[in-house]
Amino acid sequence: MHSLNKTGLLVASAVAATVALPLFANAGPAPTPSFEAEKCYGINAAGKNDCAASNSHSCAGEAKRASDPKSWIYVPVGTCGKIQGGSTSPKV
Repeated sequence: MHSLNKTGLLVASAVAATVALPLFANAGPAPTPSFEAEKCYGINAAGKNDCAASNSHSCAGEAKRASDPKSWIYVPVGTCGKIQGGSTSPKV
């Protein structure tokens, strides 16, 4: 009986953590960096974006694939045009 109580407690804790996670997640775009920045679309790693264009996802870290043409990351001003595949506007 004692191990059954531990298992029940573990399951209840996991369910509670799963339910509470969205309440503590910082949904939305990444904070503006301390350096002078511009948005650069199409150069993100999967799940490593700062935000996205409308009609796509809207939160940081939600890009499902790398080089998503509608997802952007902050880069120092003047850098985006020097990165292969980078664009300062979302791609269609």
